[in-house]
Amino acid sequence: MASRTSAQAKLNAVVGIIATAIDSEVCSIYLLREGVLELFATRGLDQAAVHVTKLALGEGLVGTIAEDVEVLNLDEAASHPDFAYKPETGEDRFHSFAGVPIIRRERSVGVLAVQHTDRRRYADVEIEALQTVAMVLSELIANAGLIDTTGGGADRPQSTAAMRIPGQKLVDGMGAGFAVYHQPRIHIEHTVAEDTDAERHRVYAAFDKMREGIDRMTREAEFGVGGEHVEVLQTYKMFAYDEGWARRINEAIDSGLTAEAAIERVQQRTRQRMRQIDDPLLADRMHDLEDLSNRLLRIVSGQMGTAAQMGLRQDTILIARNLGPAELLEYDKRRLKGVILEEGSLTAHVTIVARAMGVPVLGRVRDIRRLVAEGDMLLLDSAESNVFARPSAAMEEAFEARLAMRQKRKAAFAALRDVPPITKDGHRLTLMVNAGLRDDVAALDMTGADGIGLFRTEFQFLVSATLPSRERQQRLYRDVLEAAGDRPVVFRTVDIGGDKALPYLNK
Repeated sequence: MASRTSAQAKLNAVVGIIATAIDSEVCSIYLLREGVLELFATRGLDQAAVHVTKLALGEGLVGTIAEDVEVLNLDEAASHPDFAYKPETGEDRFHSFAGVPIIRRERSVGVLAVQHTDRRRYADVEIEALQTVAMVLSELIANAGLIDTTGGGADRPQSTAAMRIPGQKLVDGMGAGFAVYHQPRIHIEHTVAEDTDAERHRVYAAFDKMREGIDRMTREAEFGVGGEHVEVLQTYKMFAYDEGWARRINEAIDSGLTAEAAIERVQQRTRQRMRQIDDPLLADRMHDLEDLSNRLLRIVSGQMGTAAQMGLRQDTILIARNLGPAELLEYDKRRLKGVILEEGSLTAHVTIVARAMGVPVLGRVRDIRRLVAEGDMLLLDSAESNVFARPSAAMEEAFEARLAMRQKRKAAFAALRDVPPITKDGHRLTLMVNAGLRDDVAALDMTGADGIGLFRTEFQFLVSATLPSRERQQRLYRDVLEAAGDRPVVFRTVDIGGDKALPYLNK
């Protein structure tokens, strides 16, 4: 692969092999060059179009695949709204189309596509074969020096000025600290296995080490006994011991991939499924599998250096695309002042655990990697759904004033806790709190409330991967009643439906 000529010859051979293997009349490779996708090799399209046909990111089916980093599988390509006809390719007689992104270091650097005259959707096994080939191709084109580097600085902040960045409040609170990214990217340099048995043993050893670590963390969690966060961690452990996940990784190794590439291959498939899931609760559970994949990949590659392992040296606002509950538990609570997630949701497991830890969380913060650099000063105010990066003196002053007001208000509320709620004309009111978690019962003593006016029973169903057993439900209700003592508790029967869908009830 030392020269462009030899690289071209290999790409020409690859498209022929793939077309024959999956009985497809067309196989083409597009590579990102100087910001546009260039047809680099093809079997089935007009050869005169090679190095001539070019598509911008987002243009046509190929451009859409590269921009969205998603698979397309169509029985009629022309029916897709993003279809763009390129007459020089002679593709007008082909109907079916499938394409997968070629991914290098978490960004799309090209597209591998197949086409056929018959109207048909390619089988899942064929799509998976294309994805495996695309992973190997990423190493091949990188070694050949064909990776487009024009967008290499995309992750660096475009500004050093003070700015307000909006998000979604997941856990209420305020915190100030320096930006720390959860984990460095793990770059997989070798994708083709020399010894599949050795790669399989590496994965087995990594699984054992990962499971031991998760068992230890769940035993040593420091936020009290009982509560939904405990059940969340048990559900998380179920994913870690899922034999189906391990089997898919071993199948990827059997196809000729290294242990690292096999884990990444299955992880890419998981990410693509996550993008296709409309149910937010099911998507949240898939995030747990994403977290475990990252953990397994770090172990098998020997790149264990997350920010948690290296230790927090100062007050920190942690930044991540997403976090699993076990990953959050690895951090020093004394230094961790808040969390910012590019994704995240109110029902995510990490949100539940963060609430139990008392750590404010801001989610759905777009472009955070582009806007914030490691070490930037951050002022997180999840109550107002924003974070201030590199704050000006005026921003810091306003933040400190708001924090002082918040603390003063909490102190004032605490002072009123034991004051009876009597109106000016002498009527005693009954003040109740709302609850949905076992931990919420603590608010009775904190607020001096007369009882729980509404306990939402649906939450235990939302955080569980399976239907909670009768005994588990009884245990929760008994614990709540015992904690409330002689104060009344009103339980609302399970409220499922609408925005509270339970995937396991549809099985």
